[in-house]
Formats: sequence, structure tokens, C-alpha cells
Amino acid sequence: MRAPIGDFDTATPVTDCLQELTTPVADAVRNWRGAVPADRVLYVDTDPRWADTAVFVEHYGRDLLERSANCVVVAGKRAGETTLAACLVLSTTRVDVNGAVRRQLGARKASFASMDTATGETGMEYGGITPVGLPAGWPLLLDSAVVDLPYVLVGSGRRRGKLLVPGKAFAELPSAVVLEGLGVA
Repeated sequence: MRAPIGDFDTATPVTDCLQELTTPVADAVRNWRGAVPADRVLYVDTDPRWADTAVFVEHYGRDLLERSANCVVVAGKRAGETTLAACLVLSTTRVDVNGAVRRQLGARKASFASMDTATGETGMEYGGITPVGLPAGWPLLLDSAVVDLPYVLVGSGRRRGKLLVPGKAFAELPSAVVLEGLGVA
């Protein structure tokens, strides 16, 4: 099938290629709930050498810059307690960690989680973390601009491969909260 965005050879319904995903992502697809059917989420095979956004869009299409999102893990701290959360913002923006994230988590201090924490807690590869299959109970903070797109390119849980997800499907993921201004220029 032809991908709805980008210049990919093929796009496959994610339900048909669970073996290409990390265990938490594959489990989330198997247990998918929501108005957007799981088979509308597509998997595209990509070279892991080109996983980082700038190189990726050069190879697979400049139009993807405005249609891709980055998922980052953050840590909010208050009174000795740490809350981990994931944030999804357009790749043309950055996460407002010290403003929107800190307020939403009720944290005194918020920062990006270390690579070891992000990969260890999610079971995903660094550079491929996705909002699909996050640990149970984690807040998923979504910039409203991501939810408004017809399709969004995000990681697949690995550096090889990406997911093409209808934007509105993100708002249906467990613990999802849509925020205005989570991503800032």
C-alpha cells in the first residue's frame, strides 16, 4: 500500500507486522482500543542510520518535517517523588519542559529523562521512542498541533522503522492529555 505521507516504498498496517516492533509496542497494538482502528496505523521500514529527524527528512521527503513528531521522556520531581511522562510534539518545535510539562505534572522541577531511564523504563530504543506502548499509568502529554494532523510520523519503538498514525488516534491512547502550547518554536 502507498503511504499517506512521505516517500516510502511501502506502508503496511501495523497489525500485519508486529514482529518488527518492540514487545511493549506490539502488545499495545494487540490491545488497541479507540475509534481509529489499529489497522489504520501504518508501519514503514526505514534505515536506522537515518532515524534522526534532520537526516530522515532529507532521505524520505522534506514534507515530513511538518508531519513528524518527536516523543521524549521527561521526569517531574516534587518532594522527593519522580513522575515519568512522555511528551509528543511536532519535530519543528521543542517541548516546553519548564512551563507546560512542569505545570501539568504538578512538579517543582522537570527535565528530560536520561537515555538509560528512557530506554530502560519504556523497553524501546533511543531515537525510536513512541507514544504507542508506554508503561501503564504514565501521563502522555500531546501538543494539540499533533492531534490535528491527518497522519503523523513517529518512532516505532526501534530506530529501524516508523509508524504513520492518524493524529486523532494519539488522543485515545491511555493517559493522554492534549495541551495547547506543549511544543514551542
